[in-house]
Amino acid sequence: MMMKFSLIALLILSIGCNENNQNRQSDFGGGLGGLLNTTGYSGSDEKMVSEEMEMTTPEVISSYDSGGMNQISEIQEQKIIKNANLEFETQELDKTHQTILGLASQYKGLVQSDNSGKAYDKIYRHITLRVPSENFQIVVDGISDGVAYFDRRVITRQDVTEEFVDIQARLKAKKELESRYLELLKQAKNVKEMLEIERELSQIREEIEVKEGRLKFLESRVSMSTINVSFYKTTVETGVRVSYGAKMLNSLKGGWEGVSVFFLGILYLWPLFLLAIIIILVVRRLIKRRSKKK
Repeated sequence: MMMKFSLIALLILSIGCNENNQNRQSDFGGGLGGLLNTTGYSGSDEKMVSEEMEMTTPEVISSYDSGGMNQISEIQEQKIIKNANLEFETQELDKTHQTILGLASQYKGLVQSDNSGKAYDKIYRHITLRVPSENFQIVVDGISDGVAYFDRRVITRQDVTEEFVDIQARLKAKKELESRYLELLKQAKNVKEMLEIERELSQIREEIEVKEGRLKFLESRVSMSTINVSFYKTTVETGVRVSYGAKMLNSLKGGWEGVSVFFLGILYLWPLFLLAIIIILVVRRLIKRRSKKK
């Protein structure tokens, strides 16, 4: 009796497996699956390619965490983006400026921008430095040395290690998928197959370029930290008093300048005066002729 139940259970299980396999093959029969069949790839190869196409999903990335992702994170050093924003007042503007430039040069940094200007009651400068991350704190401490009070002092450290490793894993998966599609392209039998595979390749390559660009950006920000320094010197101009004699002298100078401007304006109008004189002479001559006729 037990043997009969065992045989019946095995029969039902085998039928269910066959139906499941048929459903999978029918679902994969169109589109790229058809291309894979025409290029001579087996059902197992189709499954591998379809899995590669989904490598950008969070589920697949999490699978890296259990294997290759852990290996990457073990040897991956921590990726920290460091930024500083400093603003303070100084009584020796040029000396402070030279000190900052000297620190940048000493610790292998570079000046990204250097701006200066003058407001109503202050003269200011703004410098943006890019310095190697290992020298970040030394340069910040050097700039801060001697500053009694900061109007603003903000230092941030952003850990991008997780994003860095995640992009590396996704980039690796995309490159493996690109290699598989290149193999498929070699075995394409007609123009339609080639066009469909090349369309997929174009999309994959675009995603690879985006991820490589993001990696380069992160590398740049991690390797070279940014320090923004704003410093200024307050000027007092409203407290200056002018004597009465100086005011009279300034008034005389202003009056003479006004007269000079007036005469210069008259000289600019000499064509109008000349035209007016000619018109007056012509009118007088006409009047005289009429008087003689009478």
